[in-house]
Amino acid sequence: MNRYTTIRQLGDGTYGSVLMGRSIDSGELVAIKKMKRKFYSWDECMNLREVKSLKKLSHANVVKLKEVVRENDQLYFIFEYMKENLYQLMKDRNRMFPESSIRNIMYQILQGLAFIHKHGFFHRDMKPENLLCMGPELIKIADFGLAREIRSRPPYTDYVSTRWYRAPEVLLRSTNYSSPIDLWAVGCIMAELYTLRPLFPGSSEVDEIFKICQVLGTPKKNDWPEGYQLSAAMNFRWPQCVPNNLKTLIPNASGEAIHLMRDMLQWDPKKRPTASQVLRYPYFHVGQALGTPQQVEQGKQQRDMQLKHSAHQMKPIPPAHPPPLHYLHPTARSLQQMQPPQHPMCLQKPNLLPDALNRSEQEKLHQNLLPTINVKLFHTTGPDHSGAYTPSFLKKEVGSAGQRVQLAPLMETNSSKYKGPAQLNYIWSPVT
Repeated sequence: MNRYTTIRQLGDGTYGSVLMGRSIDSGELVAIKKMKRKFYSWDECMNLREVKSLKKLSHANVVKLKEVVRENDQLYFIFEYMKENLYQLMKDRNRMFPESSIRNIMYQILQGLAFIHKHGFFHRDMKPENLLCMGPELIKIADFGLAREIRSRPPYTDYVSTRWYRAPEVLLRSTNYSSPIDLWAVGCIMAELYTLRPLFPGSSEVDEIFKICQVLGTPKKNDWPEGYQLSAAMNFRWPQCVPNNLKTLIPNASGEAIHLMRDMLQWDPKKRPTASQVLRYPYFHVGQALGTPQQVEQGKQQRDMQLKHSAHQMKPIPPAHPPPLHYLHPTARSLQQMQPPQHPMCLQKPNLLPDALNRSEQEKLHQNLLPTINVKLFHTTGPDHSGAYTPSFLKKEVGSAGQRVQLAPLMETNSSKYKGPAQLNYIWSPVT
């Protein structure tokens, strides 16, 4: 340990304390976890779950174990340094996170978790304190002291994870649980990111189940038969609760977010999606760049390259020809009647871009480059059969299309005696 200097203590737990340190060689900041118990051989050290799991896991959203040092029967883990944990990040907030930040935090947690599960481990102690951050932009899963291999055989110890994030099958003392307990915890963490308050703050194991029932409602026996078997084995009587609307409890969450949380917070672990499945939910597919700052920057560079490549592949648009004279001189244009609508009360909107204009002329029209344009209107037959749009109505319609115009009627065929289609021609005069 003479290659590191310690700066200050960061935390203290059941199994060890964590110190902030610095590498003497590189000057790099590190986190040093000093184990409380003594280790008298390397074999003893290598059998630790934290070492066995982290040796196999290298991912942008999993904290990196840089080195293991055994000195004077004392064991030290040297980790990459992270500024804070997610609990501290939430505690120091004076306002809610925007949903875009929550989405990116959740994406990184689930990316790391999917990687852990894919490589045969589940964490068993997912909670905000075990998610290390460099602000909301970078999240890494840490503290694998309770991690288990998925393929390892039960029974497992019943007391795992901090109570507020503990899955119901663990609260009911199942010894046959697996990776779905991590998804339950992530659902609790997601809700807490929206409200900055724990979703199920139980004061005991029994109170924790009551708190879950108050939000999700009491499960029906046919929805989770294994849960009723577990509760019967421990003589637990279910409280009778109706479900609360998650949207009411978490009003700042989008519909997609509520859908995702509801699926992760299923009573029956078999009904919870896997971490990989969750990443395919609509919540994560909204056109937002997601991932670590490095991944977001790489994605931006790739998109820029694709756009640049696409621009090279596009054929140049030929220059526009001047519009024919009859577009600029309304009186040279004959009136064009169109078919009346099917129903006498039906009101058709005016065609603000005449079909006769080519693409470049239409673009010029939108850009106010054509000084005056004759706009043809098609008729309507109103209750009084007058049949024509009034200038004020047309002006309002044109204005709703984002154009500021002055309208001057050129010619009008409109009479109470005239029962057929009526037309008005106007000059379209852009107002600058």
